[in-house]
Amino acid sequence: MELPFISLLPYGILFIISAFSLSYLINKHKHSRSSLNNLPPGNTGLPLIGESLEFLTTGQKGQPEKFILDRMAKFSSKVFKTSLFCEPTAVFCGAAGNKFLFSNENKLVTAWWPDSVNKIFPSSQRTSSQEESKKMRKLFPLFFKPESLQRYISVMDVIAQRHLASDWEGKQEVSVFPLAKTYTFWLACRLFLSMEDPEEVQKFAKPFNDLAAGIISIPIDLPWTPFNRGVKASNVVHKELLKIIKQRKIDLAENKASPTQDILSHMLTTADDDGQCIKEIDIADKILGLLVGGHDTASAAITFIVKYLAELPHVYNKLLEEQREIAKTKTPGELLNWEDIQRMRYSWNVACEVMRVAPPLQGAFREAMTEFNYAGFTIPKGWKLYWSANTTHKNPECFPEPENFDPSRFEGNGPAPYTFVPFGGGPRMCPGKEYARLEILVFLHNLVKKFRWEKLLPKERIIVDPMPIPSKGLPIRLHPHEAA
Repeated sequence: MELPFISLLPYGILFIISAFSLSYLINKHKHSRSSLNNLPPGNTGLPLIGESLEFLTTGQKGQPEKFILDRMAKFSSKVFKTSLFCEPTAVFCGAAGNKFLFSNENKLVTAWWPDSVNKIFPSSQRTSSQEESKKMRKLFPLFFKPESLQRYISVMDVIAQRHLASDWEGKQEVSVFPLAKTYTFWLACRLFLSMEDPEEVQKFAKPFNDLAAGIISIPIDLPWTPFNRGVKASNVVHKELLKIIKQRKIDLAENKASPTQDILSHMLTTADDDGQCIKEIDIADKILGLLVGGHDTASAAITFIVKYLAELPHVYNKLLEEQREIAKTKTPGELLNWEDIQRMRYSWNVACEVMRVAPPLQGAFREAMTEFNYAGFTIPKGWKLYWSANTTHKNPECFPEPENFDPSRFEGNGPAPYTFVPFGGGPRMCPGKEYARLEILVFLHNLVKKFRWEKLLPKERIIVDPMPIPSKGLPIRLHPHEAA
């Protein structure tokens, strides 16, 4: 699963320099003997910190595409060099760049994450990314494939209805983003861990904001830093998860739990090729990653769907018509099923267009496993490689008039291959893509049946850190539909 690229928070130049000086000197020596005469065009920025601050601040100003698109225009529309987080970096652009990186996973390139990831996900230090990828490809598709997820649609429907009843109904105004996070986290806890009590879920959710903020952060272990808070939050969540795992093993042995009831049981009862079950600490890591990835990106997508439906009444009306047609086929109390989801074509086109305009996953890093040539340039071994959704999502060659909101782009065969990449691509494409589709559509069905809404802050600023987030949480005024 692609982890969301969580930006580094600026603590001042002094701390950045002290954190990265050694890394810079090591990398400078490492690459001094490489074929440096034919590197991609670009600018490596200031000593030590490179162009990291500009890369981060454009996102914090709500224009994450500006850093990438400006350099594509100035240097190359295919690949350019920069320096991010004290690492020499080649940014691969466009559909061709996406295809190259996604197609060469574990051949020419491999996943790369900063040291902070290793502190929060300890098992990542003990397993190579290639071995990890193979294990995950074996484990997750069995649970996340559409045939397996179909049986959970009714559970999603129940949770969406309960969430709207407890947190939306009877209120004149709500803030969408925190409530979207509540819904997606509750759903993840139910389907991954069979955790149902809302109060228990809420208590479990408390450390996750600190944990997520520390995943990719400056590794300065001082009490006031996101890294320090993230590691502490990770330790708290790991301890809770290990308790849950140990109890589940007992329940499975006593037939009090089913091997197929959720992904935790699935992981505990699935052996690798050598017949060995996954270690408890590794299961805790994987569940932790799923809980982070399973609700952060989906909650951002839901928030922006609500935003654009408020701004575009004609889109809302067409989506409402589709959902009402589905509702007409249901008897009172009947829950959604797989056939209902398949009829939500326009609703999913709207969601896809939202994820094109405001991709929850901005991009991700790779590392060159060997020196290779791309687009006529040399990429040295060890260089970090970055792909960005915005090199295609905001590119008029891929999406004509990209500033226009147009769900019809996804009708028929949809966009060209490798141009629409909100879930990544290749072997590391997010395995939860279908899960995200279901949780978004089930929520939308229940929301639009109950409410229209209007934004309370028409010009609310959007920040990207690392996902697009309304700076005030997207407060809206609700207008319940009159009972028929």
